Parts: sequence; C-alpha cells; structure tokens
Amino acid sequence: MRKTGALLLTLTIILPSQAEIIPKSPEEMQKMATHVVQGNVKAIYASSARAGNYQQTHYVAELAVDKVEKGEGLQEKQLVYVRYWTQAWVGPGLPPPGTTGHRGLPSVGQSVRVYLVNKGYDGGSNVNDGGFNVVFADGFQALKSVKGNQE
Repeated sequence: MRKTGALLLTLTIILPSQAEIIPKSPEEMQKMATHVVQGNVKAIYASSARAGNYQQTHYVAELAVDKVEKGEGLQEKQLVYVRYWTQAWVGPGLPPPGTTGHRGLPSVGQSVRVYLVNKGYDGGSNVNDGGFNVVFADGFQALKSVKGNQE
C-alpha cells in the first residue's frame, strides 16, 4: 500500500511539470504582435525531422488576407506566408518539462485571425529575418465561416 501511495505522489508531482506554456489572452497577443490579420488558409506546407528526442515539424501557412487589423506593409487580398511549429517527444520514457509548440493549428480552408511578429520577440524567439512568425503559442484564432459554422 505504501508503494502505491508513493507512486501516486510521485506522479502527482511529475505530471503537472509537463504543463504547456500558459495561454495568452487576445489583448496580450495584440500587444506582442507587429501585425494582426484575418484571412483564409489556402495551403499548409510542412517539414518534419527528428531533433534529439523530439520529432519537430515546421509549418508555413499560405494566408489570403481579408482584413489587416494591425501593422504596416500587408494589404487586403494579398498572400502572406506565416511560420509556426510543433514537436512531439519520441525519446525513451516521459518527456522533460516543456512545450509541444503552437496550439490551435489551422486547416486548409479555415478562416482565422492570426497574430504575427515580423521583427521582434514572438514569445519564443526573436524574429529578425523579415518573415512572419505566429505569436507563440496561441497566435491562431479560428473565425466563423460564412455558413456560420465554427471551422
């Protein structure tokens, strides 16, 4: 009985340490973002490779901009390519504490609001190469489709 209690106590302590990054509010992401756009996801490109004990996938989503809410240089009806990533533990045993990457990933055809960083800190790293990173880790917000369905 003592071993079972010790195991439960150990799991109670270890499992919460696997927690993800605390979600950011839309207001927090708005402050972090250099650009905020609404649009439709036209395509998603992915590249996956093993990095140590993780399988990492880097994505680029092609987004047709419907509305620019914040930022300069992007226009309606323009395509913008946005970057984000995920990772999954593939090593032995339990994964160490850490994140699995971006959450709320979009799908092709989905209408989304995206919080982007062009130059500055995206919540995980500094962006200085002219690309657009999705604010880490919750920078996608699904919008209702024209049909009124949540996509």
